[in-house]
Amino acid sequence: MNIDVFTLFPGWFDWFREQRHVRNAEALGHRLEAIDMRATTPLGAGQVDDTPYGGGAGMVIRVDVVEAALRARYGHDPLELPKERRVIALAASGRQFDDELATELAAEPELTVLCGRYEGFDQRVHDHLASDVLSIGPYVLAGGELAAMVICDAVIRKLPGALGHEDSAVEESFSPALEGGPEYPHYTRPAEWHGHAVPEVLVSGNHARVREWRLEQSRRRGGR
Repeated sequence: MNIDVFTLFPGWFDWFREQRHVRNAEALGHRLEAIDMRATTPLGAGQVDDTPYGGGAGMVIRVDVVEAALRARYGHDPLELPKERRVIALAASGRQFDDELATELAAEPELTVLCGRYEGFDQRVHDHLASDVLSIGPYVLAGGELAAMVICDAVIRKLPGALGHEDSAVEESFSPALEGGPEYPHYTRPAEWHGHAVPEVLVSGNHARVREWRLEQSRRRGGR
């Protein structure tokens, strides 16, 4: 998988690329690169935004700036790009990202992620340059960089070998193995702490009972 993240702050992703599962994925041939949208802006002095039509506070990232960045990266008409690859614009108004979508995106060979800033993108970026508009939750961030890391993190850890053990992602929150529910409680040593003991079933050695208990705990956490 190749992931291109278009951002005004590419340095933010230096830390993210140092995380073990990301390094594991890159060692297996996957790639993540942060592209600076200021570097190809058609405007002077590195300008990328402008005041909104209709008035109001804040600035809006211009559609021609995003177009220029995509054209410089891919070498052809950005209006055709969503027909060829998933181009994800990040915005609080977008479809909410979830584990099912992370699994879907992990099957894509190429992803492009567009990080907004200020008041976000000119709507024409959403309408004509993106295939998807995604949100990581019903709240507002200063920009799309953290949201991009969340999405990339969730997607990359689903790539075979990224976690270092093929079973690590099998029984996770919202996985099919847990019927889409949250993960069950975990315990480790000491077996007793201030009078609070580990559930007996977990030290019983009965793997069938453990599996049954874990699934039931997942269902309870999910309100089922």
